[in-house]
Amino acid sequence: MMDRDASASLTETPVPAAGYLSGLSGRLLLLTAAFVMIAEVLIFAPSVANMRLQWLRDRLNTAAAASVVIEGLPDQELPRSVQQETLMATGAKAIVLKKADASRMVAALDMPPSIDAQFDLSDVSLPTAIYDAFDTLLFGGKRVIRVYGPVGETSTRIELLLDEQKLRRAMLTYARNVFVLSMIISIVTASPIFFALNRLLIRPVRRMTENIQAFTADPANPARVLVPSGGRDEIAVAGIHLAAMQQTLQRTLKEQKNLADLGLAVSKINHDMRNILASAQLMSDRLSDVDDPVVKRVAPKLLRSIDRAVGYTNEVLSYGRMREPEPRRRFVALRPLVQEVSEVLALDARGDIDFVVQIEHALEVDADGEQLFRVIHNLCRNAVEALAQDLGDERRAVMVTGLRTGAVVSIAIDDNGPGMPAKARENLFAAFRGSVRSGGTGLGLAIARELVLAHGGTIALVEKATPGTLFRIELPDRPVPLDAFRHRA
Repeated sequence: MMDRDASASLTETPVPAAGYLSGLSGRLLLLTAAFVMIAEVLIFAPSVANMRLQWLRDRLNTAAAASVVIEGLPDQELPRSVQQETLMATGAKAIVLKKADASRMVAALDMPPSIDAQFDLSDVSLPTAIYDAFDTLLFGGKRVIRVYGPVGETSTRIELLLDEQKLRRAMLTYARNVFVLSMIISIVTASPIFFALNRLLIRPVRRMTENIQAFTADPANPARVLVPSGGRDEIAVAGIHLAAMQQTLQRTLKEQKNLADLGLAVSKINHDMRNILASAQLMSDRLSDVDDPVVKRVAPKLLRSIDRAVGYTNEVLSYGRMREPEPRRRFVALRPLVQEVSEVLALDARGDIDFVVQIEHALEVDADGEQLFRVIHNLCRNAVEALAQDLGDERRAVMVTGLRTGAVVSIAIDDNGPGMPAKARENLFAAFRGSVRSGGTGLGLAIARELVLAHGGTIALVEKATPGTLFRIELPDRPVPLDAFRHRA
């Protein structure tokens, strides 16, 4: 009861729809931008390392160009003003020119007492360049570094003493520009993806979600069934399957409503039917006192028919409530039971249909006699109704055979009628849909199947080469406990 109330509250409470930015499309937008930024970070590391190396090489090249001019001068100290201009052009604190046999201080101002780090630009690997770049970004700014490298293709080397603050400032400016450019690229890249996914994916999903909510609120309304979009993508295929599922669910709900209506109708007439049958039973009891051989022979069968009619009323009510009584199994002689079916169908009085029984007198089946009677009666009645059609000069016949194989009894009901239509074959054993004749309810085969399954058996339509319909029922015996078997032996 609590689960039913909870499910009802869930269907009645509207679920708010997610916004464009808070839903899947917004998440995809953020994820796309994040992935672009991650890719930019992976690109940023080698690019900022290359920018640092290029910045230092530019300073070395500028110092090398000044050194070429200075090298042509006599070996004397440069004036202070010339040194200052040279250092300002390179941004260095000191410039040293080294040859194979000598070193020359080209220019120097405010020589630092110590050097914090030194870098050789002649051969730098990528991991080393990336490490040095992040070292400068994170920990640099107040250090004095020594940078050296070759002058062109010669053996002359140029050395610079630099204040790392200018280098770090240039690298921060470069990183800011890369970050702004990455943001622009990520937004430009993510926006078309956002709008494309919103149109191709989010809108169809929203449409299906709204349809599911509307269908949940009123599942019996055919207008609430989803109309597929008609595409071939996964969303369109899911919509087609959803529409098919909704249609199947509506048919199931309709069938359940029919069953409920059937149970209600039977329950309404059950009280009056019992009174009528009770009166008929009293009159039948008086017939048993009449001293007439024919009456004495017919009266017991009439009483059984009335009792069976009462039982049928209760059992149809039970089927309308989707429950069948448990079979009260015992060993029943099969041949008299089948002959009683023939008498109830009044085939002897008709004379136009042969009812052939090929069952040994000693054959017994472990089953509920009343339920097995209903199964065989339903199948034989369907066969008789099929044989009522015009078959020309061919003699109409219904044949019931029975055979025991070990612990299984096989019962076959065969007729030479027109056969079962294709529509009835598609809905075989389905209540309200498996009827062959016009005006039928389709409950006969459905009830027969339920009763056979309750016995642990099987019932099936068997294909055959000759015209007509053949049903085969197989009922296994109940397992016998060892003590009971020994006692019976």
